[in-house]
Amino acid sequence: RYFLFLSLILVRGRRVGYTVSAKMAPGLTMKAIIGLAAAIALIVLTLTRTPSENPEGLSLAIQRRAAVRMAPGLMSRVRMSPQTMDVTASTTKSPALKQLHNEMNGWMAAAELRRMIEGPRRSARVNAAAASGGDGSPVSLVLGGDGFCGWPTALHLSEHGHRVVIVDNLLRRKIDEELGTQSLTPIATPEERVKAWKEVSGKEIEFINMDVASSLSEVMELMKKYKPDNIVHFAEIRAAPYSMKTPDNKAETVRNNILGVHNVLISMLEHAPDAHLIHLGTMGVYGYGTVDGAIPEGYVNVKMGEKEMEIVAPYHPGSVYHTTKCLDNVLFNFYVKNDQLKITDLHQGIVWGLDTPETERDPRLINRLDVDSDYGTVLNRFAVQSALGLDITPYGTGGQTRAFINIADTARCIRLATENPPNKGDRVSIFNQVAETHRVRDLASLCEKLSPAGSKVKAVPNPRNEKAENELEVINQNFRQFGWDPVLLDQGKAQELVDAIVKYKDRLVMKNLNPTSFWGKTQAENCQKVETVEAA
Repeated sequence: RYFLFLSLILVRGRRVGYTVSAKMAPGLTMKAIIGLAAAIALIVLTLTRTPSENPEGLSLAIQRRAAVRMAPGLMSRVRMSPQTMDVTASTTKSPALKQLHNEMNGWMAAAELRRMIEGPRRSARVNAAAASGGDGSPVSLVLGGDGFCGWPTALHLSEHGHRVVIVDNLLRRKIDEELGTQSLTPIATPEERVKAWKEVSGKEIEFINMDVASSLSEVMELMKKYKPDNIVHFAEIRAAPYSMKTPDNKAETVRNNILGVHNVLISMLEHAPDAHLIHLGTMGVYGYGTVDGAIPEGYVNVKMGEKEMEIVAPYHPGSVYHTTKCLDNVLFNFYVKNDQLKITDLHQGIVWGLDTPETERDPRLINRLDVDSDYGTVLNRFAVQSALGLDITPYGTGGQTRAFINIADTARCIRLATENPPNKGDRVSIFNQVAETHRVRDLASLCEKLSPAGSKVKAVPNPRNEKAENELEVINQNFRQFGWDPVLLDQGKAQELVDAIVKYKDRLVMKNLNPTSFWGKTQAENCQKVETVEAA
């Protein structure tokens, strides 16, 4: 409001401006008045914002530190605290870093001003409802909302004013039964979970048991009934090892993932064409060690003959699971080109951690924690081995470098995506949803130091077909402009994870810790040889 007032002064002409200037402070120039008013307005807006308007509590200084910390070319090389990374133009010796700092200052300040003035971007329906005094809550379908990423995201969206509907066929729980394993944490049923959330928050989350990959008519009815503003799509088989386990697993991963996405797209087009689809993809679509330099954020400029054009960055998937994510993106690009749907594809790094601010509010809200060789992500797997005094087992040399993100940041990034949809007719928005990169053997060494039971690092043959060593740099600009300040892994955070795991150690199924899924016969034979020698 303050800035709109200043703009009005300027556009109404010099006469009005000088009249106001003379009345407010005789003797001051018009430029001085405008500068003073702008500074006061910025201070007032910053100090008077309520927690609901700024749920993250982010200051510009923190945002700038996050921007510098995640800068292209620095991400995989720099491991510093936020205080250390608060680079200033006066103290930076490198011209490149000085330029980066100056650019980030202006960039992050501009993004902050946009958010303060405009607030979150919402759909036309939500804005109209809010303006008329009705329910202005965005309706968000969370497909796969019972899973590791889906459940904390559903809670986070509900906490921030979304009307959340979870849609899940509980396939992930059925896979636990198939593999003879279970979540290390004792997770409640979906019905118990949403009931507990209502008790602690006063907010309703609806749960619908539905398979979006099996029945197009049911998905059509779903879209017709709820007319969602956001469709958050987690409902895919998400584990690379599981997708490579057997021929049936490969076939089911393709069927479930591709048909599910396509049913959603068709139904969205027919009954919710103005909705925003937010799809959780993976950094694995790019492959590892295949790009000379930083991995781009979805698109690259190329020259074909005499014509320059922008194309989707080349795919280099490393499993059937990763391949389905590439095929998802092909479908997205078609429906955006042909039907102008609004789609954001999030290429996420490996998720670590257990708790979020919402799941910590009641034991019945606890998230699942997978530590088996098929579904357990590398850091969670190492943390379990560290907590229980088992060998910490990086695959091969442990020289693989991967991108990581904390589970709480997964939920926060999804919310940021809902608040910043592409415009109708825009290309598919692709965000690299990563916070930092780590080499696998470095994580193993960290967990070895934290082991309360004296675990040691012991490399094992790699069941995967991948490069033994790779560097990794990732460009991430889209989330930075929204002021995202990610949780970074340090010794303290890793210790918290190890301590939490000790609490549930009696639930561990030991037989599933070693690899049982192999990328090919060569990998299976190499792992079998080691097991034979150890048994002898």
